[in-house]
Amino acid sequence: MQQVSTRKRIWGWWFFDWASQPYQTLLVTFIFSPFFAAVAAEHFIGQGLDGEAAKAQAQTVWSMCLTVTGLIIGFGAPFLGALADITGRRRPWIAVFSLMYLIGAWGLWHMDPAGSNLWWMLVSFGFGFIGAEFALIFVNAQLPTLASREDVGAISGSGFAFGYLGGVISLFIMLLLFVEQGSGKTLIGLSPALGLDAGAREGTRAAGPFTAIWFAVFMTPYFLWVKDRGATGRKATLGKAWQMVVKLVSGLRRRLSLASYLGSSMLYRDALNGLYGFGGVYAKLVLGWEITQIGIFGIVAALAATLFSWLGGKADRQFGPKPVIIAAILVLSLVCLIIVSMSRTQFFGVALAEGSTLPDTVFFGCGVLIGGFGGILQAASRSLMVRHTSPRDATESFGLYGLSGRATAFLAPALIGLATTLTGSARLGITPVIGLFLIGLILLFWVHGEGDQG
Repeated sequence: MQQVSTRKRIWGWWFFDWASQPYQTLLVTFIFSPFFAAVAAEHFIGQGLDGEAAKAQAQTVWSMCLTVTGLIIGFGAPFLGALADITGRRRPWIAVFSLMYLIGAWGLWHMDPAGSNLWWMLVSFGFGFIGAEFALIFVNAQLPTLASREDVGAISGSGFAFGYLGGVISLFIMLLLFVEQGSGKTLIGLSPALGLDAGAREGTRAAGPFTAIWFAVFMTPYFLWVKDRGATGRKATLGKAWQMVVKLVSGLRRRLSLASYLGSSMLYRDALNGLYGFGGVYAKLVLGWEITQIGIFGIVAALAATLFSWLGGKADRQFGPKPVIIAAILVLSLVCLIIVSMSRTQFFGVALAEGSTLPDTVFFGCGVLIGGFGGILQAASRSLMVRHTSPRDATESFGLYGLSGRATAFLAPALIGLATTLTGSARLGITPVIGLFLIGLILLFWVHGEGDQG
């Protein structure tokens, strides 16, 4: 078998980010989630709720979906990771999770614009999202084998930058050729491509199949160039996996830095996912944006993420991941404060003139910062985890990292759903995200910047 060069292996690893990013960009944030929110709100209005109550109910339903999928991902990740570490094989698992991704994304084509199958669409979205997140955990576990500890930050940042660039291009294609505006035409005044019916919202619904096809095509370099480093010959059982996870978790008592980091990242990554999961929903329900306008916002945010993630990787190599993470959390906390203090009619309690475009301008600026510093935060977090990871149990460790990112993944959506229900406001519902960021920041005090590999 021909040996794959290190450079080609890194590029193959980067292509996973490129292939998988559209699930986050097109489905979680900028096209499907606001489309779902709009359809759900109209559906609930048809059931007798008033406008604001219907919007709040739509956001609550979406938060419930993210809560359930987060729990499944969080508690399944460490055990699946342990099973993979026992056998030394990750690619078969990644292939299965990729199939889940494809099925879930493709299923969104069947979304009824009248809202008759809301629950089935949540199941389809959740199935694909679980596959995407499990695949990400297993691919992240390969990072320690790509380069030295000093270089993984730059590789991680470049990977996120490459992935966000793929997200930008996929979103650009969808807006230009497929997603209908109120007029039934795309952003450049065309009917949806491939003869899709604008009245049935087929252009917008095509985001699901488009995401699936993109993933299938661009995962090819990954499967060609990133091979398992050799099977162990050991047989994996659930009992052995359970023992490994219990041993790893119990060992956290002697690893204060790792325990603190897992706790910190658990909260601030949950907060970031809350921003991603509800950014498009906020724009639709609070500011009243069209899907195409949200898509343009997404392009701006993703372009910022591309540049900032690459620069963040350079900063990681220069200063280490911990200072980079702290700076990103501070900026994102400020952005959240701005978002919850703004509506279509006021800004920090100051009334705005009717028709003012200030909220739109400010939210676009917030999008740049969310995309940019969100990308930095994810890349640096992946890098800091490598500094707490031994290559021999990388999948299990990154499974634990996945658990820390998902064990409370229900928390941000649940708190947003609760705050939205209590206040009756989709805008104020975002408030709990600020608290999650700040608690995560406090826990970083006990984290060693150079890591702890046990």
